[in-house]
Amino acid sequence: MTKPKGLLQGDHFLLGDYAAAEGAILAGCRFFAGYPITPATEIAERMSTRMPQVDGTYIQMEDEIASMNAILGASWSGAKSMTATSGPGFSLMMENLGLGIMLETPCVLVNVQRGGPSTGLPTLVAQQDMMQARWGSHGDYEIIALSPGSPQEFFDLTIRAFNLAEKYRTPVLIMADAEVGHMTEKVVIPDPDEIEIINRPLVHKGDIEPGLFRIYRDMNQCRGDARVSPMALAGEGFRFHVTGLTHDERGYPDMSAKGNKWNVERIINKIRDNLDDIIMLEEENLDNAEVVVVSYGISARTSLWPIELARKEGIRVGLLKLITVWPFPEEKIKRLAGSIQAFVVPEINMGQVVREVERCAAGTARVFGVHRPGGEVLEPVAVLDTIRRAAGRPTEK
Repeated sequence: MTKPKGLLQGDHFLLGDYAAAEGAILAGCRFFAGYPITPATEIAERMSTRMPQVDGTYIQMEDEIASMNAILGASWSGAKSMTATSGPGFSLMMENLGLGIMLETPCVLVNVQRGGPSTGLPTLVAQQDMMQARWGSHGDYEIIALSPGSPQEFFDLTIRAFNLAEKYRTPVLIMADAEVGHMTEKVVIPDPDEIEIINRPLVHKGDIEPGLFRIYRDMNQCRGDARVSPMALAGEGFRFHVTGLTHDERGYPDMSAKGNKWNVERIINKIRDNLDDIIMLEEENLDNAEVVVVSYGISARTSLWPIELARKEGIRVGLLKLITVWPFPEEKIKRLAGSIQAFVVPEINMGQVVREVERCAAGTARVFGVHRPGGEVLEPVAVLDTIRRAAGRPTEK
């Protein structure tokens, strides 16, 4: 098989944002629409150069609202599509993110987070959008959100984000941060033949009579382990309707409670029924831990040294790194809560994911947060002192 032209391979010294762009290209992304915004601009810059080299399309849109709309439209034409933004741009994309969820549209949205609210700290780090990622659009739905902690992970998780988007026919978020986006490190790009690439389930002309295309109402009839209805692409001769309204199996508006129940339960359950496939975690020294650090992104990385020092002091501390932040690993936290003394949750915000840990721990284990609103990564000594407090040990004065 002839390999697509323009793909990178081998060892590279890459900015995190550039690594995300290369991951998208290797995953098959051939359409990028975006609007420049720090600290995500380098993704758009890279894609503006690379898309023509791989026979893809790059469009700089007039704003983030249009950018999100553009990648939804491109996806319905059959292209794997992506946009990237930060802060205020992420807020502007929320309405059309919900549209993409209701339309079951595979695409990837990268948020390289910065300090807020409002214009906030355009060039400085934060992890303040984590709850917005889960609840930012209105209505009931589930979302998939991944969090990289290095340029290599940014590359790897961008490929994973596309695979999940295609498999489950849904927008997928990558919740990076300014430190990871602007960090330059070695990134290993494997041969394309070594990477699993998933493509959306499709209905083609000849599979069924075009005029009769319907979404499968019985999920057990759907194709693949994910039980996701196949997608008909625009221009292939099928007669169907695509709308954000509650709709029937043809896509036509269905303004009834029954129709809404069918719609909402499908888009929720295709995620909830596949948590084991979607949720990805890294675990270290959890078997006999008395304290577990739960963190993600750059904060998980800056927690490694404090964890090492705490172990040298005799504290049995483990690490649970959230690579998939949403859906949240509720069952894992609940199981751990029954066997440990406390959780420590470092994050660059004033307390967001820590609330999920508190909810899942439900009084079984104590929960300590390590927080700052943004501008800098967490100080290792703050994490170390919190681990000591969680273990009932003296802290530094």
